Amino acid sequence: MFDPLTFQPEHFLWDFADGIAKIRLNRPDRKNPLTLESYAELRDTFRALCYAKEVKVVVWLPNENNFCSGGDVHDIIGPLVKMDMPELLDFTRMTGDLVKAMRGCPQPIIAAVDGISAGAGAIVPMASDLRLATPDAKTYFLFNRVGLAGCDMGACAILPRIIGQGRASELLYLGRGMTAEEGFNWGYFNALHDPDTLEDAALNMASRIATGPTFANGMTKNQLNMEWDMSLDTAIEAEAQAQAICMQTKDFERAYHAFVNKEKPIFKGD
Repeated sequence: MFDPLTFQPEHFLWDFADGIAKIRLNRPDRKNPLTLESYAELRDTFRALCYAKEVKVVVWLPNENNFCSGGDVHDIIGPLVKMDMPELLDFTRMTGDLVKAMRGCPQPIIAAVDGISAGAGAIVPMASDLRLATPDAKTYFLFNRVGLAGCDMGACAILPRIIGQGRASELLYLGRGMTAEEGFNWGYFNALHDPDTLEDAALNMASRIATGPTFANGMTKNQLNMEWDMSLDTAIEAEAQAQAICMQTKDFERAYHAFVNKEKPIFKGD
C-alpha cells in the first residue's frame, strides 16, 4: 500500500504534508533531466496516487532555477539510437504512460515552472492541471529539432486544447521556445510570479485546492478528461450523473449547513 508519509523514491525528491505532495527532479547540475528510471518511478507513483486519498494535490516544483531539460542525452537519447523497433515502442509507451498516469490520478497537479522546460520536461507541465511560471521560464517542445515528430507523449492532443491549434502547430513544427509572456497570454500559464515567490504561490494555490471538496475535485478532473471526445448531449448527461454522485457526499451536506449558518464549510473529502 502506498504511504505518502513514508514514501522515499530513488530517482526524484518527494515531500508530503497537509495533503500536498511536492515533487522535484534532482539533477540540478544538468538542469534536471529525466532518466529511464525516473520516468518509470514517476509513472508508478502517479498510478499509486489513485489510491492515496490523503494526497489532495500534487505540486511539481523546479530545482535550482530549472524545471526539467527533458530526456537525458546520455542515459536515454544515446541508447535509443541502438534499439530496435520493439524496444523503441516499449520506451515510447512507457513515457506516454507517465502522462496517462498524471491525467488518470484524481489529484489536481500544479506545475511551477522556472528556467528550462524542454522536451519531456515541457510535456510534464502540459499534462498538469494548472501551470505557474516565472518570467524566466522557457518552454521548448523541441522534438522536431532532434529529428522526431511533434506528436510525443500526447502533445498533439493536449497542447492545442490549451493554446489553440495554430499556436500549437507553430511550436511543434518549428521547435522554437515559448516565452513565459507568450505562455501567459496564450492561456498556457495561469499566472507569472517572481522566482522568489513562485513556490509560495504554487503552494498557496495547492492549499486552497486541498481544503476544498477533494472528492468533487476528482470528479471535475475526470470530467475534464472524459469530455474531450463526447458530444454535448453526452457530456451534459455525464455531468448530470457526476453531480448527482457528488450530491450524495457529506461535503455537499456540510456546505449546505455552513451556508445556512453563515459559516465557511470545512470539507473532509467524503
